Amino acid sequence: MNKDTEIDMKEVELNELDPEKQPMTGDGQAPGGEKNGSVKLKVPDDEVTFTGLSKDELMKVAGTPGWVRTRWVLLVLFWLGWVGMLAGAIVIIVQAPRCKPIPEMSWWNEGPLYQITDVKAFSEGLKGVADKLDDLNQLKVKGLVIGPLHTVQANEITGLDLQSISPDRGTEEELLAVLEKAHKKSISVVLDLTPNYLGSNVWFDDAKTGEMIDRIKAAAEYWLGKGFDGIKIPDLIMAASTPEWPKLQLAVHANVTDNSKKRALMGVVEHVSAQVLSQLVNVSGISLTLSDLLSRESGGKERIMAMDTLHSQQRSVGWGLGAAQKDHLSKQATTTTLIRLYQLLLFTLPGTPVFTYGDEIGLQGNDTPKMVWNVEKEAPESNQTDHADIRKWFRSLSDLRGKERSLLHGDYYSLASSPSSLCFLRLWDQSERYITAVNWGKDGSEPVTLKLTPTDGVELPETAKVKLSSTEDKQVDSMIKLNEITLKAGEAVLLQFPYTG
Repeated sequence: MNKDTEIDMKEVELNELDPEKQPMTGDGQAPGGEKNGSVKLKVPDDEVTFTGLSKDELMKVAGTPGWVRTRWVLLVLFWLGWVGMLAGAIVIIVQAPRCKPIPEMSWWNEGPLYQITDVKAFSEGLKGVADKLDDLNQLKVKGLVIGPLHTVQANEITGLDLQSISPDRGTEEELLAVLEKAHKKSISVVLDLTPNYLGSNVWFDDAKTGEMIDRIKAAAEYWLGKGFDGIKIPDLIMAASTPEWPKLQLAVHANVTDNSKKRALMGVVEHVSAQVLSQLVNVSGISLTLSDLLSRESGGKERIMAMDTLHSQQRSVGWGLGAAQKDHLSKQATTTTLIRLYQLLLFTLPGTPVFTYGDEIGLQGNDTPKMVWNVEKEAPESNQTDHADIRKWFRSLSDLRGKERSLLHGDYYSLASSPSSLCFLRLWDQSERYITAVNWGKDGSEPVTLKLTPTDGVELPETAKVKLSSTEDKQVDSMIKLNEITLKAGEAVLLQFPYTG
C-alpha cells in the first residue's frame, strides 16, 4: 500500500468517528455544526436493574460456615444488649428514692376558707353573693362559710328557726343560687348554724346546749339534703360534751361513702391551750376546728409551741387571726405591713387558713365594715394602693400554697423563735422546701436575728432563695445565708431551697 492510499484510509476512519470524537474545526465547531463543549450521551434502550441474589444463590451461601457463625454472633449480641438494658432499668428503679404516698385530703385542706359573716355588709344581702364568686375564685378560695342567716331574736329561744332564712338577709332561693354557682366553680359552702348569734350566749343558756344540738341536727339534715357541704357550730367544747353530740356527727356524715365528697363538721374553740385543743380533736371526731390561739398568744415562743403541738393534726386544724371571733385581720394587724406578714404566716402554717371577708384587701372599720369591691371608686384615696397591693399579695400566697405540696400538706419543723418572731420549715418528700420567717415587732423596735437550729435530723443548706418578701429589703430570687436571718420589725420572708437527696 502506497502513501496516498494510507492517507485516504485514515480520512475514512476519521469520518466514521462519532462527532464527539472528531477534531474541532477552526471556528470552534465539530463537524456537523455542533458547538465546542457540548456532549451527547447514548442511553441504552433497556435499563439494567439490580434484582439481588436469587433464592438458589442465597441457599448456597446461607449454609456456609462463615454465615452461620455471623448469624450466631449477631443473635448473641442482640440478647446481651437486651438483657443489659433490662438490668440497667432494674438498677435505676431499685436505686431511685421512693415517692412518699400523698396523705388523705379533704376539700377543706386544699385551700383557704372564706367567712362571710355578714351578707349585708359583704354584698347587700344574699342576692349579691353569687355575683362576687368570680372574685373569690380568683383568690383560689376552696370553701365559703356563710352566716349565720337563720331566723332568731336575740336571747329569745321561741323565735329560733334554723331552717328558715331571716328576711333581712335574703331568701332560701337566693341562698340555693349561691350554692349552685359556687359548686360550678368547685367552691364548697358551709352554713354557720350558731343558734343565738344575735344574743349574749350562743346556746341561749348553757343548760339548753343539748336541746340546741338536737335542733342543729335537724337543721343539718335539712340543709345538707339541699346540697350544702357542711355546717359550722360554736363552742365545740360544750357541744361535744353533750349526749346529743354523736347524733349530730351521724347526721353530718350520713350517706357519705369513700367515693363521695366529704361533709365538714366545723367547730369553734376559744380560750383553751394547744394541748386541750389537740385532745379535743382526738376525742370529738370534729372535721375542722377554728381556734383563737394566734389571737391570744402574741409571743413567738408560745406560738411556735402551739404549732409544735398541733402540726401532726393539721388536717383538722384551722388557723385564723380573729376568724374564730368573726373579727377581721386588721383588728390585730393594724398596719399594711403586719397584714401582709400574717397573711404569709397563715398560708404557710400546717393547717387550713381561715379568713373573714375583706381580709384579702386589709379591710378596716367597725365590727362589720362594708366590703370594698371597686378599690378605685369606693376606697379612700389613701388606701387604694394598699388594698390593691394586699389583694395581689394574698392571691400570690394562695396560688403558691395550692401548687406546692410542702405547703399544702408537708411536714413541719420549728427552727427558731423569739418574743416577737418565729421561723419554721415545711417540706414534703422530694418537693421544694420552704422556710417561713416573720417578725411582728412594733415599729421602731430593734431587728431580730434568728439562728436556725434544725431538729429531728433535718439538714439545711447554707443558703436559700427568697421566694416572697413583705418588704423591699430582701429582693425576690436573691440568696440568703441560713445560719442567721435578720428581720426588721414587721418583716416577713418566705425562703425556698430544693430537695437534694
